[in-house]
Amino acid sequence: MAISANRLELLQIADAVAREKSIDRMIVINAMEDAIQKAARSRYGTETEVRAEINSKTGEIRLQRLLQVVETVENVSTDIALTDAQARNPEASLGDFIAEPLPPLDFGRIAAQSAKQVIVQKVREAERDRQFEEFKDRVGEVINGVVKRAEYGNVIVDLGRGEGIVRRDELIPREIFRTGDRIRAIVYDVRREQRGPQIFLSRTHPQFMAKLFAQEVPEIYDGVIEIKSVARDPGSRAKIAVISKDSSIDPVGACVGMRGSRVQAVVGELQGEKIDIIPWNDEAATFIVNALQPAEVAKVVLDEDAERIEVVVPDDQLSLAIGRRGQNVRLASQLTGWAIDIMTEQEESDRRQKEFLERSQLFMEALNVDEMVSQLLATEGFTSVEEVAYVEIEEISMIEGFDDDTAVEIQARARDYLGELEAKLDEERISLGVSDELRSIDGLTTAMLVALGKDEIKSMEDLAGCAADDLVGWTERNEGETKRFEGSLSGFDVSRTDAENMVMAARLAAGWVTEEELAAQAAESEEIDETEEAEEEAVAVVEEEAPNGVILNG
Repeated sequence: MAISANRLELLQIADAVAREKSIDRMIVINAMEDAIQKAARSRYGTETEVRAEINSKTGEIRLQRLLQVVETVENVSTDIALTDAQARNPEASLGDFIAEPLPPLDFGRIAAQSAKQVIVQKVREAERDRQFEEFKDRVGEVINGVVKRAEYGNVIVDLGRGEGIVRRDELIPREIFRTGDRIRAIVYDVRREQRGPQIFLSRTHPQFMAKLFAQEVPEIYDGVIEIKSVARDPGSRAKIAVISKDSSIDPVGACVGMRGSRVQAVVGELQGEKIDIIPWNDEAATFIVNALQPAEVAKVVLDEDAERIEVVVPDDQLSLAIGRRGQNVRLASQLTGWAIDIMTEQEESDRRQKEFLERSQLFMEALNVDEMVSQLLATEGFTSVEEVAYVEIEEISMIEGFDDDTAVEIQARARDYLGELEAKLDEERISLGVSDELRSIDGLTTAMLVALGKDEIKSMEDLAGCAADDLVGWTERNEGETKRFEGSLSGFDVSRTDAENMVMAARLAAGWVTEEELAAQAAESEEIDETEEAEEEAVAVVEEEAPNGVILNG
C-alpha cells in the first residue's frame, strides 16, 4: 500500500520533533492522536467518545466512535441497542463498547489550531519529564555548561539537554559571568515544578569543592583517600578534612600535589579561595587541634554531652586562632561539628581562680569554717558540699593539718547543711504544687523536683508527656552556628539516658505503657542491633576476602 504525501509528512514531523526535543517518537505520535481526537469531538459532538489511531509505519489515520451497548438507547451519539450491537458482533453484551468507523476528518482552522495546542502541550510535558528523569539522579554531580543569560544576579546555564540556574547566593562573591562563558557547578537539587523541572546549581556548596578535589586527586577518586568533611567561607577560605586508608600514603601531601599543583587547580576554579587541608583524626580533641591550624593550642577541655570544647591558646595566638571576623574558629567548628570556645591562658587562669574563690566562699558559708580551711578543701579538689558530706572520712583526714576529729566535725556540718537545704527545697516543692508521687522516680532529687515545678511539670502525667530533650536540653546547628537550648534539668548532672529512663518510668507509673510492652520493645531493639551487627560483620568479611581492585556486588 502506497503512503500518501500527507501521511508521509505526518511521520516526518513526528520524527523531527522527537529528535529536536530528545523524546520518544511514540510520545509525539500519541500527542498527535490526542489532538485529532479533540478535533474530532468538536466536529462530531463533545459527548461522543472518539478514538484516533495513527499507524506508526504507514501514517494512516483511523477514526472510530465508541458506542456502549445498552438496553434502551438514550443518546445515539454514545449508545447502541443490544440487538443492533449483536447484529455487528454476535458476542456483544450489555456494557461492552462497539467501535464504529468514522469518515476522514477535514480540519478547519479552529480545529487545526486546537490540535496544534494539544500537540505542543503534550510534547512540552514529555520534554519536562525527560529532563527531570535525566537530572534527578545527577544530584551531587559536577556539571559543565554555558551561560545563557544573567538576570537579577542569577545565572541561567545551558546544560545541553536542559537548563539550570545558579542563584545569586550560590555564586562565589565578586564572581561575574557573561553570556557565552563556560561555567562549572554542582547539581545540588532538582525539583519538579509547575513551569517545568528546575535544576539548581551551586558553586558555594561544600561538596562542590570536595568533587573538584576528587577530579584532581586520583587517590580520592579511587577511594584510597576519603574526604570526611568540608567547611567553606566561599571565595575567602575553606577547610577540608581527609584521611588515608593506606598508611603509606600521606592524605595531605596527596591533596597538595607536586609543588601544590593539585590544590592550586582547585583554588583557581574557586577564584583564589584559600584552602587548609586537615588530617582527620577519630579523637575529637586531636582533630579539633588540627582544625584550628595554623594556631597553636595549649590545652583542650571537652564536654561530650553538649558537643562543646574549650580551647586554651597562648596569648599571642588568640587572634590567629579566632581568625579575621572569627573565620578560623567558625570554619573549624563547621568542619568538626563541635562548638568551640577560645580563651587565652591568662583568661583560663583567671577563670580557675574565680572558681576557686567561689568554692572557698561556699565552704565558708555552708560549713561555718574559716578561710584557710575552706581553701584547703577547694585545693584538694572538693567542688561541692555533697562531696564533703559523703566521701570516705579518710579523704578529709588525710588533708595536711586535719585530724580525725576535724574530719568528723566537717562532715557532720556538711550533712547538717544539706539537711537544712533539703527541708527548704521540700517546702518550695510543696508551694509549687509538685506531686509527692514524683519522688518515686529513680534519680529525681528534691532540687530537681523544684526545677521541674518551675517549668510547670508537677505531676506524673506531666513528666510522662515530656521528651528527653525537655529535661536535658538540645543543640541545633544552623549555617555553622551552634545554638544551645536548655532543659528543665540542664543545671544538674543528668545524662540523656537518665532522662529517657525517668520519662519511661513516669509513663509506666501513669499507665501509658505496660511492662510487657516495654519488654517487647527492648527485645525488638536488641534483635535489630544483632541484625545490624551481623550485617556489618558480613560486609567486613567480604571486604577482607575480596582481591585488590575487585568490587563484589550483592
